[in-house]
Amino acid sequence: MSSLFRNKSWLVLLALSMLLIVSACGGSSSSDTAETPAASGSNNSTNEGSAAEGESRTIKHAMGEETLTGTPERVVVLTNEGTEALLAVGVKPVGAVQSWVGDPWYDHIKDQMEGVEVLGEETQPNIELIAGLKPDLIIGNKVRHEQIYDQLKQIAPTVFAEELSGNWKNNMTLYAEAVNKKAEGEQAFADFDKRVEEVKSKLDEKASTKVSVVRFTAADVRTYMKDSFSGVMLEQLGIARPADQDKNEFVEKLTKERIPAMDGDVMFYFVQEDVGSTDAQKAADEWMNEPLFQSLNVAKTGEVHQVNEVVWNLAGGYLAANLLLEEIATYFEVN
Repeated sequence: MSSLFRNKSWLVLLALSMLLIVSACGGSSSSDTAETPAASGSNNSTNEGSAAEGESRTIKHAMGEETLTGTPERVVVLTNEGTEALLAVGVKPVGAVQSWVGDPWYDHIKDQMEGVEVLGEETQPNIELIAGLKPDLIIGNKVRHEQIYDQLKQIAPTVFAEELSGNWKNNMTLYAEAVNKKAEGEQAFADFDKRVEEVKSKLDEKASTKVSVVRFTAADVRTYMKDSFSGVMLEQLGIARPADQDKNEFVEKLTKERIPAMDGDVMFYFVQEDVGSTDAQKAADEWMNEPLFQSLNVAKTGEVHQVNEVVWNLAGGYLAANLLLEEIATYFEVN
């Protein structure tokens, strides 16, 4: 089983970091749903689409409406994908929930998160720490934080996205508007979409390769369909999926009798492991040693590749989407 991409993400990260540096110096350039660079610009941007510092604007969000004035300077963000969105538009939060993997941040964002206050986990942010930061804007998500919305709103203006889905652009659009970086957000999307089209144009007949995406944990095994972080990316690139995964759904939890649902022309899998544990890897090894798995096309051809769970599933935001795009381009040799 190949680990083709696990050691290549840092190369892509380096390229993205250089892009962020160049953008910051020279101006703008041309995930798991309910589980879990781009444009630049100063915090005083008044580009088209952004409000002037003294202007008020009303943000419609999952919990109603919030009126904001100018550009927030002390932003707290309570989702991992939200953190990536803010970094992508040049906003460093004063506080953020810790990454699902890392101590406390994902490797691909840690250099940009120096000095940011850790606010606990995405599923249980620390209200007292949030209040102590005296934010002028709190960004959260209805799926995760609906029960604490009233408490957060007493601390500072609060904007919630409706859901956590594979289409991360929906939430990032809201966040960019909330932090008065609409123009920077649009530029980030334009940069990303341009690169997607570059990769897509080079794929040609390779796009007919049926790509299977699988996750192993100690508790369950899942295939990922079109409404997942990786699924949205594969669809945007026009890459085919196996029939069992070519559905507008999120995931399917498998029994061993459903191992054939993993098959395709290539299978990318990741192992979601608790720190210090090897139970998920043992589960992966056990399933892939099953005779039924060994009878699959991907097993016979050796097209089974382990990938980074952060990039393919957990991070779920703009920066991870760029990393995922480059990993797919690397596999298909269309960089």
